[in-house]
Amino acid sequence: MHMKLVGVTVLPEYLQVESINGVLDRLEAAGVNAVTTSPYVMELADAKTGSREPPIDAGAGSVRLLDRPLWGQRELWVRTAPSFEADRALYAGLRYQPTEPDALTRRDGHIIDDFIEAAQSRGMRVFFQFQAAIPPGYRVQFGGPQEEDRPRLPDGRAPQRRVANNGSLASPHVIDYAVALTHDLCRRYPAIDGIRYDWPEYPPYLLDDWFYDFGDQARVAATALGIDFTVIQQAAAALYARLHGGLTNDDLDRCQRAGSMPASWAQLSDQTAEIQAWLEFKATLVDQVLKRFRDAMTAAAGEQLALVPNAFPPPWSNASGFDFVRAARHSQGFCVKLYGMHWGMMVRFYADQLAAANPGLDPERLLAAIIRLLDVADPREPVDADAWRYPEPHEPHPGGLRAQVRKIELAQAAAGDTPVYTLAHGYGPVEDFRRRLQIARDASAHGVWFNRYGYLGDEKLAAMAELLS
Repeated sequence: MHMKLVGVTVLPEYLQVESINGVLDRLEAAGVNAVTTSPYVMELADAKTGSREPPIDAGAGSVRLLDRPLWGQRELWVRTAPSFEADRALYAGLRYQPTEPDALTRRDGHIIDDFIEAAQSRGMRVFFQFQAAIPPGYRVQFGGPQEEDRPRLPDGRAPQRRVANNGSLASPHVIDYAVALTHDLCRRYPAIDGIRYDWPEYPPYLLDDWFYDFGDQARVAATALGIDFTVIQQAAAALYARLHGGLTNDDLDRCQRAGSMPASWAQLSDQTAEIQAWLEFKATLVDQVLKRFRDAMTAAAGEQLALVPNAFPPPWSNASGFDFVRAARHSQGFCVKLYGMHWGMMVRFYADQLAAANPGLDPERLLAAIIRLLDVADPREPVDADAWRYPEPHEPHPGGLRAQVRKIELAQAAAGDTPVYTLAHGYGPVEDFRRRLQIARDASAHGVWFNRYGYLGDEKLAAMAELLS
């Protein structure tokens, strides 16, 4: 089966370690016709001065190791520098400023220019990926919002435990910076084919992440939209309280019968209209952000650049604020994540938090209800409680085969004519990767992106060549 698009995210450190042509030779042999990279370069550091590679994912991902070593290591500490010198005029007066270039930039920054030229000379499309709401945005581990720009729970708290260190999408400071960065990169790297924004939503890795955004900036944004902020805040607070101390086994059974995450909330709240207004408010914030990104791309480089956001699949997208119908007005495609190791991690995070807050719940019924509501397993599939956690490198990822396909189909139905690409992850054992590769291939009529090259050992690249050509 010939795929219209076969893409791989290649972060710059592999261009530094394996060489540009070394990476491209392997990808071309695997049938890859599109690549994504990011505007930074990397070097070794230590635990005091750097961040772990691969990312630790709030502790759960500490088991994760790279398939392709960096500087001879599968787990290491690194630091980064921008690959370019920012146009400071674009950021004048902004709270967040781009990272200063340094000796690493001067030594290796040209690699990004060289990679774009080399990949396109082989007929590959080249995209950038950076963080939508984590200033300075170049790399997920490096950066984050100031305290006043963090998203808040209904009671005003900003939880300390997070996987995605996103700022509030209602913060003009966070979004103004990302817009300036968009403009800067489109002008500095005019040859790129588009931008894949990561996390232009409220990533729902932890249960608390579902209950954003109720900070002062969100209040201002809601008021400007004519939304009664106090009403939606009180409804969200009541639902949060019900989940944290008022949940019963009968509730679990009723929620399971309701069949989906938004519908199930009606079993737990008598303020369904207010809850829906809160979800729509989040979707409006995402919509506004994507419009500003699209406008910045067009102003800097024209309409030919593609905006292709990464997004969580349904029903997580209801909690994250990513409305595919509305986002399609600004986007030229969507990369919808089928990250099985994160599915297992998130189910476990939710179950542990709810069990701790509601000691009387039956653990098996709780886990079964979460799996059903998120639609991550196939009907009549037995629930292996131990499998729903972050898998170690040799373990298969949890998740039903049809459930993964359904998520892509639901996203595509909402997106209309805007292409939905399966965004698959390379982490995990080879045979399980082959299984997930086939699912990714079959789920989308438009193509597949793989995140990321560091998890694609030679056997996995060979599987891609076999199954996607």
